[in-house]
Amino acid sequence: MYIQVECAPDLSAQLPIRLATTTTTTSPSAESPGSSIIQDEYVQSRYPRRTATSASTPIRLCRLTPVTAKGTSSFGKRHNKTHTLCRRCGRRSFHVQKSTCANCGYPSAKVRKFNWSEKAKRRKTTGTGRMRHLKEVHRRFKNGFQTGTPKGARGPESQ
Repeated sequence: MYIQVECAPDLSAQLPIRLATTTTTTSPSAESPGSSIIQDEYVQSRYPRRTATSASTPIRLCRLTPVTAKGTSSFGKRHNKTHTLCRRCGRRSFHVQKSTCANCGYPSAKVRKFNWSEKAKRRKTTGTGRMRHLKEVHRRFKNGFQTGTPKGARGPESQ
């Protein structure tokens, strides 16, 4: 958690300011006039120095106030789930607020698929599931789609 320091107005006037200088130079091969960069920053010292005029003035304690972070520490506080289980595909891809599945597109009538994803098409294609109806159609096709009751179930033939 980040902490922001708030000091009393009379104390902040006593904080000395010092000059911090950092010099960055480029590689010697690319040297040209004005190639070195000097960055000057004014940095306040963390603890105030006591001067002769401020020796009689009491130093007030600074108050620490928490600063709300927007990054990593905020991500741990998420308790609500955006996606839940989908009724059609069974994956945890059903968006609760949108009420659509990110994987199969439920509740739309057609299953979500794209031609740019060849491996995803292989995962979802015919033959990857139970094929309740197609197994039966294949069996009936081999027998020529016969209809009616089988001969043995009709009983003995009488003439």
